[in-house]
Amino acid sequence: MSKSPVDKNDAQWREQLTDEQFHVLREKGTERPFTGAYWDTTEAGTYSCAGCGEALYSSEDKFDAGCGWPSFTQAVDKEVLDTAVDASLSRVRTELLCRRCGGHLGHVFPDGPAPTGMRHCINSVSLVFEPEE
Repeated sequence: MSKSPVDKNDAQWREQLTDEQFHVLREKGTERPFTGAYWDTTEAGTYSCAGCGEALYSSEDKFDAGCGWPSFTQAVDKEVLDTAVDASLSRVRTELLCRRCGGHLGHVFPDGPAPTGMRHCINSVSLVFEPEE
């Protein structure tokens, strides 16, 4: 389950994150498709938030959606994510956020495979991959 919430100001986040991580996690940016470190990773392990280390996704729930970003059917626990309405880009989408640090992860769409039918489309730069031992 989630640890204590992370409360940092922009200066503290900038000290911790790369420029690209700050842009995506704190300014709700996105990386270009097919450029991130994990869009085609198939190794077993856990994907954690690059901002706070919270475990978010398991490789068991990862699939190739062909979209150029890591895609998952579900999080390791519903309690690790928050959602928000994102009406940017002239369309309404559901944004996914790390509940612990509020970092922008990506978006969720109802076009994924079983068992959930959902596709969590996540920026690689928002994640840190921890291989299974």
